[in-house]
Amino acid sequence: MQHLSENTKSRISLSEKIYNIIEFTQRNVFLTGKAGTGKTTFLNDFIRRTIKNSIVVAPTGIAAINAGGVTIHSMFGLPLTSFIPTMDPVDRNEAINIPQLLPHFKYRKEKLELLRALEILIIDEVSMLRADVLDMIDLALKTARRSTLAFGGVQLLLIGDLYQLPPVVKASSEKLLAAFYSSPYFFESKALKSTPFVTIELTTVFRQSDPVFIALLNSIREGETYQIDFPLLNTRYQPGFEPQDRYVYLVSHNYMADGINTRRLNDLPGSGISCPAVITGDFKEQLYPNDPNLVLKPEAQVMFIRNDGSEAKKYYNGRLAKVVRAEEDKIIVIPEGSEAELAVEREIWENKKYSLNDKKEIQEEVVGSYEQYPFRLAWAVTIHKSQGLTFDRVIIDAGASFTSGQVYVALSRCRTLEGIVLKSPIRASNIFRDTRISDFHEATNASEKMEQIYETEKHAFAVSKLLRTLNCAAFLTAMERWIEAGEGNLQISQEALSAVSAQVKETCRALENTFIKFEHFVQRKMRDAPPDLWEQIPEKGAAAANYFFDQVQQQVFTPLKVHYASTKNLKGVKSYTRVLEALMTELEAYLRGMKNAVFLEKKLLPEEKTMETYVKEKDRPSHLVSYSLLDEGKTPEEIAATRNLAVSTVYGHFARVAQVGILDIHTLFSEEQLRIFNQAFEPGKWASITVAKSALPVFEFHELRVLINHFTYWANKERPVKEPSR
Repeated sequence: MQHLSENTKSRISLSEKIYNIIEFTQRNVFLTGKAGTGKTTFLNDFIRRTIKNSIVVAPTGIAAINAGGVTIHSMFGLPLTSFIPTMDPVDRNEAINIPQLLPHFKYRKEKLELLRALEILIIDEVSMLRADVLDMIDLALKTARRSTLAFGGVQLLLIGDLYQLPPVVKASSEKLLAAFYSSPYFFESKALKSTPFVTIELTTVFRQSDPVFIALLNSIREGETYQIDFPLLNTRYQPGFEPQDRYVYLVSHNYMADGINTRRLNDLPGSGISCPAVITGDFKEQLYPNDPNLVLKPEAQVMFIRNDGSEAKKYYNGRLAKVVRAEEDKIIVIPEGSEAELAVEREIWENKKYSLNDKKEIQEEVVGSYEQYPFRLAWAVTIHKSQGLTFDRVIIDAGASFTSGQVYVALSRCRTLEGIVLKSPIRASNIFRDTRISDFHEATNASEKMEQIYETEKHAFAVSKLLRTLNCAAFLTAMERWIEAGEGNLQISQEALSAVSAQVKETCRALENTFIKFEHFVQRKMRDAPPDLWEQIPEKGAAAANYFFDQVQQQVFTPLKVHYASTKNLKGVKSYTRVLEALMTELEAYLRGMKNAVFLEKKLLPEEKTMETYVKEKDRPSHLVSYSLLDEGKTPEEIAATRNLAVSTVYGHFARVAQVGILDIHTLFSEEQLRIFNQAFEPGKWASITVAKSALPVFEFHELRVLINHFTYWANKERPVKEPSR
C-alpha cells in the first residue's frame, strides 16, 4: 500500500475542510495563501465536485480565460467607470452613483433566469478587484433576484492573495473613492461587510522547499522589513550578469518584455516561422493568451502557457523550452530539463458564457475559440503574466517601476534563492507594507475554526435548502395568474377549466398548509431538540419531499398537462397559453428541483422515481417538430396540414435533418426514386440546385434538397474529407 506523507495528508485534510465549509454552509469565503500554495488547484477541484449552481468570474480577460470563466463586467453588464455608493448627484465623467447604475441591470429573460438560479459566485484573482466593483455586483444580484439580502442571497467564494497584485485605481478616481472606502481593496465593500464572512489561508508552500528562502519570502510578502535578511537577499545582486539560455527576465511592463523578446529573436539567424492563430466566434483581443501572430525561430526560448492535457503530462504552465524546428502543424522543441525532442501541436482556448439548461442547472457554453501553439517567447515576461508560474532561473530588476506586491510576486516565481539574479539591489524602500491587509486577515481569519463553523452551520444550511426546495410559493402565484387569465375567455370551455382549476387550487392550498406546518416542525426541532434527535429531520424531510413531489406531479402537473394539450392549438388563446406555460414551467422547475435535491449529500427522492415533463412546441426548433411528426408515421402532406405550412417548407425541414444523417430516407422516397438519384449523384457534382433540377427533372426542388443533403452526408462518412493544413 502506498503511504501518504504527513504533508500530503494535511493538505488533503485541509482541502476537504475548506470544501465542506463552502459546499455545506452559506458562508462567504475568501480563500487566500502565499504563492505556490495550491489556490488554483483547489478552485479546479471545487468546480468539478460542487453540486451548487456556480459561475466563475475574474477582473480581467486573461484571468477569466485561465480560470475557465468570464469577466466580471461581461457577466453583470457593469460600466467601466468608478462607482460611488450614494444617491447624491455625481459627475458622470468621473463616476456613477446608485440611480445611474440601476438602468444597467435591465437584463434579458435568459440572464435573469441565470442569475436567479445562481447559488455560488466564484471570483478568481480577487486581489485585483476594487471594493466599488464588488458593490456593483451586489446591486446587480439584488436587482436581478428581487432580494434585499447582500448579493441577493448568493454565496461568494473569493480566491486570491492580497499581498500580490493590488487593484488598479485611476488617479482621477482616488479622491472620490476615498470618501466612501478606506482602501480600494475588495474587503472594504459595503455589501461584504454586512455578510457572515471568513478568510481561510492555505499555508503549505509547494513551489519552494528551502525553509530559509520560504522565511525570506514570507517577510517580504508581509512587508516586515526588520525581519528581512537583506544581506542574504542581495548576495544575488550581479549587475554585470550576462544571461545564457534558460533565464527569464521578470519586468514590470509589457513594452519592456516585448522589447527584450523582439531583440533576442532578431539576434538569432535565419527567417522567422510565422504561426498565426485560428480565431473563431466571439474571442476578443483582450482575451488572447499569447501573440496571435506568433513568430518563432530555431533556438528561440519559449515558455509553455498551459499544462499538457494528455496523460503524458510532458509540459506544464511556465516550463521553458528551446525551439528546434517547425513541421507540418507541429513545432518541435526541447523542454528544459530534457534532452529529448517534443512535438507540440496547437491547443484551443475557449471563451465561454453561462446559460441554464432544461434542468435549470447552470451550464457553460463555448461562444468562441482561440487556437494557437501553447507557448510565448520567454526571454522576458511581465510580473502580471507570471502569476501562477514557476521558474528555475529568473533575472529581476526591482527598480522604481515596481509597485506594491511586485517584488514579492517576482521573487516567489523562482524555486530557489540560488536561481535568482538581481540586476539592482533590493532595499527596504522597495518593500511595501500595507497594515490594512494584515488587519483584515487577522480580523476574519477562520483557518483554525473551520471544523467548528462546519459542524455549527451545516445543519442550518441543509434545513434552509430543504425548506426552499419544498416551498411552493413560486407556483402558487403563477397558479392564481392562470386562473385569472382563463376566467371569461370565451374560446375555452369554462366547465372544463373550472374542473381542472378546482382540483389544482385545492391541492395547492393543502400543500401550502402542509408546508407551513412542516416548516414550524423543523424550526422547533432545530431550536429545541437534543442532538440525538437530529436524525428525525432528514427522515421527515425525505418523507415530505416524496409527498410533495407525488402530490404536485399527480394532482397538479398531470391534469394541467392534459388541459394544456387540449387548449394550446385553439384560436384566440395566445395570451392565455403564455400564462399557462409560465405555470407549467414553474411546476416543472419545482419538480426537477425536488428530483435533484440532496440533504447533506443524500438524495431526498429515490432514483427510480420518474418525473413528467412537457414541451412547448415553440421552444423546439421547427425542423425537429416536423421530423418528430414524420417519425410518428405522418406523411409530409399531413404534417403540412397539421402545422399550417407549405409542403415545400416541410421538406426544407427534412433537408436540415438529412444534413446530420438521422433521416430515414426510405420514409420519403421509393426504392426506384432512390436508384434514379443515386445513379446520377456525385458529391459536389452540381453547382446549384437549379443545375441538379436540370439533370433530374423528375424530382421537385424541395425533394432534391433532401436527397443531396442525405447522399452527401453518407458519401463523406464513407470517404472522409481531409481538412486542409493550416
